[in-house]
Amino acid sequence: MRETMKTLRRTLSLLALTLLGTVAYAQEATLFQKPTVNQTHIVFNYAGDLWTVARAGGDAKRLTSGVGNETDPYFSPDGTQIAFTGAYDGNTDVFVVPASGGVPKRLTYHPGPDAVAGWTNDGKQVLFNSSRDMHASSFLRLYTVSVNGGFPAALPLPMAERGAYSPDGASLAYEPLNQW
Repeated sequence: MRETMKTLRRTLSLLALTLLGTVAYAQEATLFQKPTVNQTHIVFNYAGDLWTVARAGGDAKRLTSGVGNETDPYFSPDGTQIAFTGAYDGNTDVFVVPASGGVPKRLTYHPGPDAVAGWTNDGKQVLFNSSRDMHASSFLRLYTVSVNGGFPAALPLPMAERGAYSPDGASLAYEPLNQW
């Protein structure tokens, strides 16, 4: 009986060590998602929050810690603000937060999803995509909204998801969406 118990303990110990090693081996690498970079800092998404770190390296600092999910960060042209997509209370909208951290400010209030795509060159408006004026939710258009809030304006383009203004702000390059 003692020999059986000894064998059972040994077997359970080996099994526990094997499982522990398997779990440790199975852990995936940490991937920092959707970074945005300015002259001095990098902002990235990790675990549903936005984090910032100096370009030279160092410890990352959490910028947001809401109960939702924050993603798609973009530095404003002057580097003082970060526009991001925030998913709170079952909806996805456009927000801005100071680059040094603080309370996010909500810019859009539409029941459909709005996702940040960038900034206008003067830093006065955030560029975002949405299906708010489309007949099907899979069709997106580009819009701008003031950093002070207000009604978004649709850009006079066909369906598009991403875009970026030229350095002089006179033109917009965009990625058209081709739906069948």
